[in-house]
Amino acid sequence: MVRRAMAVVTAIVLFGEAVGVVLVNAVLATVVDNQQMSLAGMDPGAMSTGTWVLGWVSGVLLVLCGLIPLVAAVRDRGPGRFARISLIGCAVVHGVLGALAVGLVGWAAFAVMMVVLGLLVLTLVSYAPSGPDAAPADAGGRGDGAGAGAPATV
Repeated sequence: MVRRAMAVVTAIVLFGEAVGVVLVNAVLATVVDNQQMSLAGMDPGAMSTGTWVLGWVSGVLLVLCGLIPLVAAVRDRGPGRFARISLIGCAVVHGVLGALAVGLVGWAAFAVMMVVLGLLVLTLVSYAPSGPDAAPADAGGRGDGAGAGAPATV
């Protein structure tokens, strides 16, 4: 029951973070466009468009990463291989951004990023494969769950 609640909280936090990222990038794109700012001679329209695209792509990726723990909570089953890799990638990005946030924004931003990182890691650990479904290594060391008497898969 606790792992379901934690997965739902993780999903809600990732959804909220997606909205926040899109809003911050929208503000940045609007400011760049209104002020006609340029960086090293770049076209301000290209910078504004790039900021919009980055915001929406980041938001969509965070929503997709938020759907993984939500689906895991609804099914009360651990995510699959690709979903686990996606959550691990999301956790790594949050760790790196947290490290950068200390110097650029401050300790409060670092704390927020570490809370999200902790939620992602706790969700991954609480839904870790264990028990008979974990595909233990057999005598041959294959680890595909095909023990004695089970047909071998290729």
